[in-house]
Amino acid sequence: MQALIERCRQPGAPYVVSHVFSDRADAAGLNAARDLGIPARALPSGKGADRAAYDGALAEAIGECSPSLIALAGFMRILTAQFLQRFAGKILNIHPSLLPKYPGLHTHRRAIEAGDSEHGATVHFVSEELDGGPRIIQARIAIGADDTEDSLGARVLAQEHRIYPLAVSWFSEGRLRFKAGKAWMDGRPLSEPIPYSGIEPDKSA
Repeated sequence: MQALIERCRQPGAPYVVSHVFSDRADAAGLNAARDLGIPARALPSGKGADRAAYDGALAEAIGECSPSLIALAGFMRILTAQFLQRFAGKILNIHPSLLPKYPGLHTHRRAIEAGDSEHGATVHFVSEELDGGPRIIQARIAIGADDTEDSLGARVLAQEHRIYPLAVSWFSEGRLRFKAGKAWMDGRPLSEPIPYSGIEPDKSA
């Protein structure tokens, strides 16, 4: 979240972060957003709260802001089909693995335990399938012999801070879209996620 806000304040940034929402009143991101001058609001769900009712209230609150895009960042709730349908094609998420590998939790631990040689992060459109929406961009890093879950997670997080603002910028510039169940970049469907190399893909390529 903070990386997205910082990027939008750079000269020439194509988007503005208009509001931050959390389902936890104690979320550190709320105060961080307020400190950066971004309106932030908690909508606690409460234990045993009805998912549909909560998502309905969340959708109404977000709808009041008329966002062009919703960027999930550390939002751990699984959104209902009704919420996703209301904002279809306008929700991005970032996941700490090279999807489709390791959807869900504990991705760094699972990659190490599996003996993988590389790991990373993926930005994708959100669909009803958990971490299964069309992939947009991936950053890869090598897993070292001495890597722990924490050290690997820290290095993946650094990559997340690079690729997420980039994907949000593409969407805001009109280059990235969701259409016919696929991610489209510069008018072409993506059969595979764009590999992040620190260099933005050429619009004319």
